[in-house]
Amino acid sequence: MHHRPKRAASGVASCLASRVVLCLILSLAMAACTAADEPDRNALDEGAALLAPFKRDLMAALQEGLAQGPIEAIGACRIRAPEIARALSRDGVRVGRSSHRLRNPENVAPEWAAPILDDLLADPENRAPRVASLPDGRIGYVEAIELKPLCATCHGVELAPALAARIEALYPEDRAVGFEVGDLRGIFWVEMPARE
Repeated sequence: MHHRPKRAASGVASCLASRVVLCLILSLAMAACTAADEPDRNALDEGAALLAPFKRDLMAALQEGLAQGPIEAIGACRIRAPEIARALSRDGVRVGRSSHRLRNPENVAPEWAAPILDDLLADPENRAPRVASLPDGRIGYVEAIELKPLCATCHGVELAPALAARIEALYPEDRAVGFEVGDLRGIFWVEMPARE
């Protein structure tokens, strides 16, 4: 009888030691997860910042074109958008846009971005920006493009006959119509250089 309390105390001590070790392991695992998530947060912020001028300048060009009429807005997309993308693609950064239903075949998604576009289509409730690890340590960033009322003029369900004729003349294989406001229109993408 005299030895039982010692055994009980020994069992309690062993149980406490096991719990301390378990808590320590869990704490280290959580710290590792937080550290692993940190580069993604940085990449998301960096990608959004690099993409912001492209979105701003493209919207300004579209609004300027639409002020002169929808047919002029097509020119903004056709000529100005690639010019803006080229001007902002420097110092190891590339920017662009793509879609699952292209108007301009030159806007096909980079190979790394295509699966992300598929994921966005498969899960329409989750349109949060995404990042991807690319070869040589480069990083990819993708943001969903939702169809806005402004864009429905040229990409909506019903187009003015003259506008539809102009689009068909410029893009005989056009698939970028029939969208409704709020639909996933496509993606903006950014490729960033490897971090030092």
